Amino acid sequence: MSEGSTHRNDIIGIFARHPVAANLVMLIMLISGALALSQLNTRFFPNFSIQVVTVRVVWPGATAEDVERSITIPIEQELRSVEELDKITSTSARNVSLIILEFPEGTDMGDATNRVEERVKAVRNLPKDARTPQVRHVINFEPIAKLLIHGPEDPAELRQLAYRFEEELLRRGVAKVTINGLPEEELAVQLSTRQLEALQMSLAEVGRGINRRSVDLPAGQIGRNDVARELRALSQKRTALGFERLPIETEDKSARLLLEDVANIERRARQGEITFSYRGKPAVELDAQRATTGDTLESATILREWLEETRAELPPDVQITVYDESWLLIRDRINLLLKNGAGGLVLVVAILFFFLNARVAWWVTMGIPVSFMAALALMWLAGGSINMISLFALIMTLGIIVDDAIVVGEDALTHYQRGERSLQAAEGGARRMLAPVLSSSLTTVAAFVPLMAVSGIIGSILFDIPFVVICVILASLVESFLVLPGHLTHSFRRAHHKEPSPLRARLDAAFDRFRDNRFRPLVEAAVRRPSVTLAFALASLILAVGLIAGGRLGFTFFPTVEGNVIYASASFVSGTPPERVEKFIQEVERALYETEEALGGGLVRVARVNHGMGIFSRCPPWRAKRRRVVPGSREATRDTRRAEGAKGDPKGASERGVQSYGRPVCSRNELAMLWRNAG
Repeated sequence: MSEGSTHRNDIIGIFARHPVAANLVMLIMLISGALALSQLNTRFFPNFSIQVVTVRVVWPGATAEDVERSITIPIEQELRSVEELDKITSTSARNVSLIILEFPEGTDMGDATNRVEERVKAVRNLPKDARTPQVRHVINFEPIAKLLIHGPEDPAELRQLAYRFEEELLRRGVAKVTINGLPEEELAVQLSTRQLEALQMSLAEVGRGINRRSVDLPAGQIGRNDVARELRALSQKRTALGFERLPIETEDKSARLLLEDVANIERRARQGEITFSYRGKPAVELDAQRATTGDTLESATILREWLEETRAELPPDVQITVYDESWLLIRDRINLLLKNGAGGLVLVVAILFFFLNARVAWWVTMGIPVSFMAALALMWLAGGSINMISLFALIMTLGIIVDDAIVVGEDALTHYQRGERSLQAAEGGARRMLAPVLSSSLTTVAAFVPLMAVSGIIGSILFDIPFVVICVILASLVESFLVLPGHLTHSFRRAHHKEPSPLRARLDAAFDRFRDNRFRPLVEAAVRRPSVTLAFALASLILAVGLIAGGRLGFTFFPTVEGNVIYASASFVSGTPPERVEKFIQEVERALYETEEALGGGLVRVARVNHGMGIFSRCPPWRAKRRRVVPGSREATRDTRRAEGAKGDPKGASERGVQSYGRPVCSRNELAMLWRNAG
């Protein structure tokens, strides 16, 4: 009797002797995997926190130079000594200042946000007209899809539709809806010089009078205990009609005038705001996003159902165009996993049935879905999710799953064919292969564990690859050494050492001839001449290193994937008339649609035009200003960038844009994301 074939009452022996126990474990693995599959969140990327705090200050009517001098620099000087601060980046643009503070990984962001807020409150010399600084911890919201509302010519109608759709989506369960391209409104009170002279008042005096009468004031408390009520005078005007009814006191107080008698009151969009258009008509964009704890596919289902109901109720001139649907990538990756899994399963089954006994091949094949389901259960228990990275890792481990079961099943079958009893062969195969299979699995785990040590956002994203690989290996070990031996014992008992079929006999004979006549002589030659074998291995290693060192084999951390989005931006010198900018944009749109038609049509899904959006770009070296500062104990420099203007904001072409302490400026996508979350 060979070593390892003696029955023992350890865990391997118990499960090999009692197939019912193996079936129960397999059933538990399948049920737990099915439960985990219904509970696991689906998202585009793994969940990770952004260690960023933003400070946003709005100063209406100020140029970028004034914002930088009066707001950005004073706040920077106060914030650069914040504890644990890693990097600080500031953006000065027309009407607004944005300061981005980055902290090291592992920082308590609640405490960091409080520290930043305290420092900002300590700044006392901000302009009087500047609004209260907004300090926020940037929270990562994952996009679902974007909706473009277009059709009506009246921007006011688009505004009402956008607010209505936002409320409906939030009520249905979409975590966040951001409205883009909808300019903020203001109430403008315009008086002519003749009217001011007739009133014998200055414009400032009229403004102070409006402020005194348009305000909500507390009026104390009436009653005591349970019947106490707070009194408040609600006089704040919020509509043009309300301001028209405000009284105006003249210098001699001889006449009682209303504001509408001397002023023109208009509700209008603020100048310099970003607006969108689609095919020459105004448009508004809704950006639907989900929270980090939400499910992308569930949010997409909510969005699709809402679209079907809303489109049926809209008038013919109002349209909703959906684009940039990020959830489709997750759905396609899941379909790819199922397709690859099915194709790989067919190939594995064919190869197993080609080389192994049919019963052994069947139980080895059953280990694939069982191990996958158990791996999903482990991912759920450890707080994982189904995302692009974890799905890639599952596809990658498809071949790893069956390796352990093949080794155990083939060894047990060999000993059974040599005359051992079914229990001894199955139990002995698992016991003999425990050490080598465990060593191989630990080697694979050791190769992936260093990815868990990568820090930063990239490390948080890549963490799912070793995490999924470890879960799959653990599930495969349980299936190979607890479930498979019991099934092999039952299968061997059913076989009763029967003679193989003629086809099986021919296949085994052909394999034996290849092993004995081709493979064995090659192995023996390699063993007899170890120096040649080692020299060949060393030469292969030198060749591999030479290909990388010589540049013949390039290195790319992330491969460049051809995208499906084209950006066209134009910058204009300061003072360019908006009419000229509008004419240029119309020409670009016309050329785009003519090109699409010439290429057969159906190429452009959405062509959205942004009006008034500044694009931040690097200045030539001779145009950059540098100022040395010392944040904490480190030396840093500040680079001034140029913000390119567009339609509606031609002055932005010469205004300052991005400054940075201690690092290059953010990329356009990073800055846009931070600006969106900060606003």
